[in-house]
Amino acid sequence: MDRLLALTLRYRFFTLVALLVVIATGLWSFAHLTIDAVPDLTPVQVQILTRSPALGPVEVEQFVTFPIEASLSGLPSMRELRSVSRYGLSAVTAIFEDGTDIYRARQLVAERLARAIERIPTEYGRPVMGPLTTGLGEVYQFTLHGPGYSAMALRTLLEWEVGMRLRTVPGVVEVNIWGGEPQQFHVMIDPAKLLSYKLSLRQVFEALERNNAIAGGGYIEHQREQLLIRGEALVTQIADLAKIVVSHGSGGVPIYIANLAEIKEASALRIGAATAMGEGETVIGMVQMLAGENAQRVVTQVKARVQEIQKTLPPGVVITPYYDRTLFVSQVIHTVRNNLLEGGLLVIAVLFLFLGDFRAGLIVASAIPLSMLIAFTGMMHAGLSGNLMSLGAIDFGLLVDGSVVMIDSILRRLTDANRQRPEERVAEVMAAGREVIRPMTLAVGIIILVYVPILALTGIEGKMFRPMAMTVIMALAGSLLLAVTVTPLLSFWFVRTGSDRGETFIIRKTREIYAPCLRWALAQPVLPVSFAVGLFLLSLAIGSQLGIEFVPRLEEGDLAVQVWRLPSVSLSESIATSLEIERVLRRFPEVTQVVTRTGSPEVATDVMGVELSDVFVILKPRHEWVTAQTREDLIEQMKAAVHQQVPGVGLGFTQPIEMRFNELIAGVRSDLAVKIFGPDLDILKQQADAVARTLEQVRGAADVKVEQVAGLPLLRVVVDREQIARYGLMADEVLSLVQSIRGGVVVGTVVQGPRRFELVVRLAEHVLQDPSTLGNLLIPTRQGELVPLSRVAKILVDSGPAQVSREHVQRRIVVECNIRGRDLGTFVAEAQQAVAQAIVLPVGYELTWGGQFEHLQDASRRMAVVVPITLLLILGVLSVVFGTMRPALLIFLNVPLALSGGILALWIRGLPLSMSAVVGFIALFGIAVLNGVVLVSHIRGLEAEGLSRDEAVTQGALDRLRPVLMTALVASLGFLPMAVATSMGAEVQRPLATVVIGGLISSTALTLIVLPVLYRWIEQRVEQRAGDVKGQAANSSLSEKVALL
Repeated sequence: MDRLLALTLRYRFFTLVALLVVIATGLWSFAHLTIDAVPDLTPVQVQILTRSPALGPVEVEQFVTFPIEASLSGLPSMRELRSVSRYGLSAVTAIFEDGTDIYRARQLVAERLARAIERIPTEYGRPVMGPLTTGLGEVYQFTLHGPGYSAMALRTLLEWEVGMRLRTVPGVVEVNIWGGEPQQFHVMIDPAKLLSYKLSLRQVFEALERNNAIAGGGYIEHQREQLLIRGEALVTQIADLAKIVVSHGSGGVPIYIANLAEIKEASALRIGAATAMGEGETVIGMVQMLAGENAQRVVTQVKARVQEIQKTLPPGVVITPYYDRTLFVSQVIHTVRNNLLEGGLLVIAVLFLFLGDFRAGLIVASAIPLSMLIAFTGMMHAGLSGNLMSLGAIDFGLLVDGSVVMIDSILRRLTDANRQRPEERVAEVMAAGREVIRPMTLAVGIIILVYVPILALTGIEGKMFRPMAMTVIMALAGSLLLAVTVTPLLSFWFVRTGSDRGETFIIRKTREIYAPCLRWALAQPVLPVSFAVGLFLLSLAIGSQLGIEFVPRLEEGDLAVQVWRLPSVSLSESIATSLEIERVLRRFPEVTQVVTRTGSPEVATDVMGVELSDVFVILKPRHEWVTAQTREDLIEQMKAAVHQQVPGVGLGFTQPIEMRFNELIAGVRSDLAVKIFGPDLDILKQQADAVARTLEQVRGAADVKVEQVAGLPLLRVVVDREQIARYGLMADEVLSLVQSIRGGVVVGTVVQGPRRFELVVRLAEHVLQDPSTLGNLLIPTRQGELVPLSRVAKILVDSGPAQVSREHVQRRIVVECNIRGRDLGTFVAEAQQAVAQAIVLPVGYELTWGGQFEHLQDASRRMAVVVPITLLLILGVLSVVFGTMRPALLIFLNVPLALSGGILALWIRGLPLSMSAVVGFIALFGIAVLNGVVLVSHIRGLEAEGLSRDEAVTQGALDRLRPVLMTALVASLGFLPMAVATSMGAEVQRPLATVVIGGLISSTALTLIVLPVLYRWIEQRVEQRAGDVKGQAANSSLSEKVALL
């Protein structure tokens, strides 16, 4: 560091050029830095999605989900495997260890997936990997609507025009579709006509498959030209289908498809729907961003492309966005920016007040933007995004510590020297720098050191706080570099010499108050020490009563309402209730838009049945609310209004990003999940209902619901093998008839330019208006007989599982619960006790607690390692600095003093202990210890110069009043805006800032009073003990001499 200082002052122009390069690089990095609201907490995971329209939940589990799980088991670095099987859908999620490259994970899954595909019959669907996106990937959502356009026309337009063009935007990985009617070409067979022509369904299938094709015949050369040979028999419209020949009747008369069926464009069986504002069905497009992309940039490009697409849409068709991630990001970054600017201004104000020199204040203040530019460059190269956590926890007060020490020494030297020649001025600046360079490096190094163990955090808390620690470390390292280079250089150029710079008014007044307090404490040492011990014990007692939560809930500004109904409900009924709910919610003056997604989308990344809906409620800014002033009150009023108007539905209130994160991280959408594992779905359901009833009795429980795994009505057609053998039928003939009833059999594709639609054969609508008439359907035999379906199969009305969920290759059911008006830790403690008393699980069944609580447990275990390591590192460094443990342990007493203030500050503000608060304590310990180092090292230095202990203690404490107060004030005031902010995103920063401010208040006050008292007392005790030992040695020596005489 000495050499760097010397080179800086010797090669001043080179240093200036280097500074300009740092500024330019930092500005470029800042302009290209990925900006988001929060860190992406999504684990490294790969989804495998399979659509199996012919299968129910249990069959999906048996024939699709289990083969995929069996193939994926044992993958390297895979830590969790979970799945959901529903009617027509399978979703298997493979979660890998943090740090696994996502592209390698997808490659590993793709290799094993090829093995699974061989085990799954073709007719049961083909597994595909889900889009490469994350919980923060749903960046832009919109509706497509237009008067006079059918749901099918809008869906087709979105799928083949809007969606295809939006996928070309860099950073967009998928445009998922909810609602509308997926277009198909339906050949709707009239069974009576089929039988009258003595034809079978199989013949219709074969005719359609064989008459819809294209063939290439190579080429011929003719008259020096090459002619391609192409045979065309592609179906492109309904007229083409009508003219396809199925067979020939008597006399060779052709029997066309038109003779047997009605042909029309119709909708496939839907697995989801979308509604908006209570006005009817709509079509939703959801833009999903590629993992790791810049949300701000992607959404900006998407909105520009949407404007281009809008100009090309048919008249009346409008794209209306209802969810734009950039609005949320902008509001959160606005909070971060305001907090940083306000904190920076407070820090600069303190600098001016304490330094008493405008130029010196500006030089020190310049360290703030320059350090941040260095941090931006480091973030860019480290792949970190600028968000609430990585930028929101930076304290500008810490960034000026090194420069304050340097400028203070330079000011003192130049004031005393009164020299104007450049050579002499350089020498004085260099001497001043060398005088403080070691303690300054130590000071900044200690603060950097306390952040290093945070880098060892893993899991969710690692993803939240590691970027923060890395950013702070880079900014502090930059500030140290600037203090050694830029601050001396600017001081050489701009600081005036020879003027009298006595103490400022504030320092003089503070010293007048502090001096008598110090003398009183030294005269009455028991009282201040007893007060400090009492405060520490009181804080421990209060701390044991504090609530516990994982991280504070980030207010996103909007609501996501989960709606659940009976599993037997039809899609049309779900749509009707969704519209009713929307009409109720839109009456609230706080609501600007309401959009509902029911069931699953086209790419089923959200596996939901038609009984489940997500209602997005877009709200006005908080200051415009009139119905309620808090989120909780508004939720209660909305819930009461919906239950009054729409009885029979379950409601769960959360937030869009929070809901998606919970689902991707823990597999559930609520704060708390109680998971019960076991083989039998009926027993699982019974135990889950009992757990839910118990949870509802615990104070703070809200939106308690049991995963709906039963109650799906079934109309089972069970083939009688003896009967089909008697009539000479095969099982697939019966099953083909069943498949054709509603779902239909896909026999080809109709191509219309770039668009492709499935060609489906199914029975006419009038054939099965009532389930009771199913048995009357006739099946032709090879002997020409017509056999009713009821003769060859048993038709049973039954109910079965609506969903089969698996985790770690076991069946499981989940009881979900949100927590309101109470912290997570105490709620779970009480709930666990209640469940343990009320629930006795059968043999072979297991109960675990998951969701946010699982993350809290994991984080607590890791913090139990990280915090002691941090304290040991601090103690180790102190012992190295002082060469002995006694002063190191004395300074280490600042840790409990700081702890007391942090705990009391949380208690006064009614904040629970969270991971944010724990990280605040870690940062606090470094700053508090730094103050102790400054004080004790100076007292020891004065003793070394020959002052008596009492004089050294008094003089040392008075001398170091200004630096100690400045360090504490700039650090606490830098965090003050974060502690008092109420804007969006402030919830996460508030505990961290509160802990640092409260701890600094207590540790600074007690450092200036208690530490000098303890130092004098301990040193006196050591001297007294040493004197006693010398006296005993002298007495023993005298005794020996007497004995010899």
